[in-house]
Amino acid sequence: MLTQAMFYSIEEQSSIVGVTEAQLHLHYACLQAAYFYRQNQRVFIYTQDQQSAHDIDEMLWAFDPTSFVPHNLIGEGPKQGAAVEISWQPPTNRRAVLINLTSKVPNFAHQFSHLIDFVPRDETLKQQARDRFRTCRQWGFQVAHQVASAPQTIDTTS
Repeated sequence: MLTQAMFYSIEEQSSIVGVTEAQLHLHYACLQAAYFYRQNQRVFIYTQDQQSAHDIDEMLWAFDPTSFVPHNLIGEGPKQGAAVEISWQPPTNRRAVLINLTSKVPNFAHQFSHLIDFVPRDETLKQQARDRFRTCRQWGFQVAHQVASAPQTIDTTS
């Protein structure tokens, strides 16, 4: 199975007053999770740590009041997990889409048909994204890049 990796650049025009880059990053991850859920794809969101997993879990609960995205932290919910599963640990179930919110490409990324990653504005984080991009190419993934469209608003109350 050939993994298709898409890297989304978060550009300056994506700035929203009062929203941190971390919140913006999570917002884009939620957008992607919702998109793939609507495409009937099972999604795994891989986070750097437990707190980040809880943060995106909370953001997904409040993400879009007009359309619910079924999700859970790994180990919670149904045995096979909800359509979108979130964890800081490797996945336990087969999924089609990996949304990577960590600083490296996880060694299990080849198990997915799609890898979604982000290129932040911060130069240090941008360099890490470039390293992930190179890793994906070296691993034989089909790699592409595009600019993320700027959101109008973000709910930061979660």
